[in-house]
Amino acid sequence: MTDLNATMLNLSVWALPLVFAVTLHEAAHGYAARALGDDTAERAGRISLNPLKHIDPFGTILLPGMLLLMGGMMFGWAKPVPVNFARLRNPRWGMVLVSLAGPGANIALALLGVLLLHLLPEIPQLAQGWLASNLDKMIFLNALLAVFNLLPLPPLDGGRVAVGMLPRHLGFQLARLENVGMLIIVALLFLLPMLGDRLGVDLDFFGVLVSGPVTWLMEHLLMLAGPSWAG
Repeated sequence: MTDLNATMLNLSVWALPLVFAVTLHEAAHGYAARALGDDTAERAGRISLNPLKHIDPFGTILLPGMLLLMGGMMFGWAKPVPVNFARLRNPRWGMVLVSLAGPGANIALALLGVLLLHLLPEIPQLAQGWLASNLDKMIFLNALLAVFNLLPLPPLDGGRVAVGMLPRHLGFQLARLENVGMLIIVALLFLLPMLGDRLGVDLDFFGVLVSGPVTWLMEHLLMLAGPSWAG
């Protein structure tokens, strides 16, 4: 197999799981918001399972593709679904539920991927390897998105969950990080590990905060697929 063929095959087994993962994540926020009283996403045409409604050309396609080709960590984003938390019937707890809907959808997709592993023996042998790779990436990417988005830092879903559950004065202080939250995330994921490499110090907070919980979640999900996958 040529390098080009290998690259295209690698991209093909990452692209579909990634698109479905970010699409259902964002759509779940919109569905939850509508159910709890806010139709902002619906009026914007964002309550949809159509991937084109949620894909960000750079964050969903170009950046993950470049990182994958360079052998780096998988990182990206979709277009956020607009939610007006003030319009929810219970703004504080509604924000918590709407925020949890995205990671919850990813865990459900990861579980679906595990269950679909049981169907592999029924698939023609020629397609089994490709489909198995897709399902493997489906489980991994959805576990990764669920865990990463539950980090308690706005604008991530976990940050909004923390804002809603903390005492009001503490929640207000955390919510003020919304505008700089992504900068903090980029620093944790990329800048601090680079600095640590130069200093000879392990500053890989991503490994501690995300990789460990993702591995734990995948191991427990794969137990449902049987010993050959759990191992």
